[in-house]
This record gives sequence, structure tokens and C-alpha cells, in this order.
Amino acid sequence: MKISGFDTLHADAGRSFSFLKITTDEGITGWSEYTGISEIIRRQGLTALIESMAQLLVGRDPREVERLTNDLYSATRQSLSGLNHQAIGAIQNALLDIAAKALDVPVYRLFGGPLRTRIPLYWSHFGTYRLRRGHEIHQKKLIRDLDGMAAHAQDVLAAGYPALKTKIHYFDETGGTGYFPCFGSETGAPELNLSQSILKAIVDQMTVLREAVGDELDLILDLNSNFKTDGIIRIARAMEHLNIRWLEVDVFDADVLRDIRDRSPMPIGGCEMLCTARTYTPFFGRRSVDVPLVDVVWNGFLESMKIASVADVFDLNVSPHNFTGHLATQINAHFSAITPNLELMEFDVDEVPWLGEFFTEPLQIEKGVLVLSEKPGWGMDVDEEAVRARPPRVRID
Repeated sequence: MKISGFDTLHADAGRSFSFLKITTDEGITGWSEYTGISEIIRRQGLTALIESMAQLLVGRDPREVERLTNDLYSATRQSLSGLNHQAIGAIQNALLDIAAKALDVPVYRLFGGPLRTRIPLYWSHFGTYRLRRGHEIHQKKLIRDLDGMAAHAQDVLAAGYPALKTKIHYFDETGGTGYFPCFGSETGAPELNLSQSILKAIVDQMTVLREAVGDELDLILDLNSNFKTDGIIRIARAMEHLNIRWLEVDVFDADVLRDIRDRSPMPIGGCEMLCTARTYTPFFGRRSVDVPLVDVVWNGFLESMKIASVADVFDLNVSPHNFTGHLATQINAHFSAITPNLELMEFDVDEVPWLGEFFTEPLQIEKGVLVLSEKPGWGMDVDEEAVRARPPRVRID
């Protein structure tokens, strides 16, 4: 079997989702989903990297996944990690799809079979797509105030999810919005100081959610990169009484995150934007994080397994970072199926109504649990016709 070609596709799902297709001379097709924080950087930069690397593999045997992966590592040795690693991850995941389909087995059977085929999920981006900026595109009921957030938390509880993760949301006379100076959506960068008004909004938000669900639902707060260390500590201490499952922060220095963890009265989650087990290891060795997050789409399946194994040495359970389409969800679920030290898997419940059209199989969700099948590969392919029918909204030319 030889790789005969490849293609990249992009679709509008409220935001842009991207897919890699690798074809073979035996008619077996491998799929993966890839993504990034910035749509333009992903679709221009990451796609260009994927296409240039995939071209190097045409004519090679796609089942030699480790060999091809390491050849790509060698080709990028002077600029490892970052977008280069994400490109390799996208290619690797598509190759694994081919390898499993060639044997007519699910990907999880390539690695000794599953520890579990029922994957526990938590509801991510709680409330985000129901505020004034996104509710129309996602066709969700508008949340206008904290009472609406509380009612929505009851929906999560009724749906059977054991936990929810929310961002920072605040409300004024015009409704609700998110707070993301780190991504340039409002003023506050680059200094990233915590104001008293935002601190109050955070505590009010999490207090309302805790009062709405009592002790029946775990709460996770994701601060992203919106504050420096002193702000994160102030937030953690202000919420000490709310029994938060973990406070999630994006910090790239293991000593800084260890300082935060030492001074925080609640567990710390993080590391989702890191690539490679080598990069994660200082965070584990310094005991900097309680819940390491691993992005299987960015790292690639094989590297994600290595990260989870190193975490296990330090008695840490990992949580897959998963915030895009159904194929990415399936890839993360196969990782969750074979990972002994699993915490919970992230899942975006609120998505555009047409998202399922992009995939040949539906996700099987039962009361906050994703159920994996015995279908070969990732268990689903991408419907090219449906994807091409909904091109991305954001122009990049």
C-alpha cells in the first residue's frame, strides 16, 4: 500500500473546522481533523505546513506510522513543536486511520484494545455560544443574565454530564459576553491585570452556578491566558469556598505554574497548549499541575500516548483538550479508551445544528458518556460534499 495523494478541506461551523484526507493506491482513505486558536493562522500557515509535509510522504507506506512520523520530525528538527508539531499530528492521525482500516479494526485495537468504550465527558464552553455574540449562529436560546446561566446549569445536570467548564462571562444592560483580552477581543492586553469588577463578575458567576446545582455537578473555570500570576491567585482565593474541581490556566513556565499551584486553594489544570512529552515533563517533575490537559489533535495520537504515560509515572490523570468537530471528538475518545490515567474528556455540546452533516456517522452520546463502536478507523469519515457545501465565512485572501 502506498500514499497516492492528499487534500485539505475547510468548513463553516460557526467557526472554521479543517480536515486532512490522505488517499492510498488501494482505495483506503485516512481522515483527521486539525485546528488552532487563530482561524487565519491555521488555514494559511498550518494548512501550508501539512500540505508541504504530506507531499514528502507520497509513495510511502502509510502503515509505517512511526517511521513516517520520525522522518517528519527529522525534517523539522531545527524548529520543533508549535505549528510544525501540529502539522505532524494531523498527518499522523490520518495515517492511523488508514492503518486501522487496513486491518478492519478500530484505532483503539491497534494499541492492545480498550480499557473502556464508554468515555465520560464534561460539558465545555458552558454558556459561551448562548450569549449575544454567538447564540444566533448556534441557534441556541439567548442567556441574558446570571439567572439564565443558572437555568442552563440545570440543563447540564439533567443531561447527565458530571461536570461543566465555563469561561469568564459578564453581563450588563446589553446582555452577556466573554472576557478574553489575551485573544485581543477587548482591551486589557498585554498587561493582563485583574480588575476588581472582573473579579466580582467571576465570583458572582461561579457562585450562581454552585447555588444552582448544589454538590451534584462539578464546576471547572477556564481562565485561559487572561491574567498574570497575581490575578490568578486572587481569583483562586476568592473562590475557595465554591469547591471548584479545577481552575484552568495557560502558563508556559513550569516554575510559575508551580508557584500558582502552591498558592492556590484549589487544583490547577493546564498545559493544553504544549506539544511533546519532552515539553510536558518539567511540569510533571516540578509538580506544577494537578490535571494536565492533552490535545490529541495537536500532538498526534502517538505523542499523546507518551504524554499520558509520563503523567502516569507522576500519578497524574490526564484530560483530553477537545473543542472542535465530531472527528476530533472521536480521535480524543479513542485516546481516552486506551489511557489508564483518564480524568474526564472535554466535549462541546453546543454546536451549530448542521455540524453532524459533515460526518458519515453520528456521535453516540448517552447521559454524558460517549459510546465508541467497533467500526474501523476512527469510526467515522468526513462527508466531503457536505463540507464543500459550507465554505468558511472568514476570508483569508
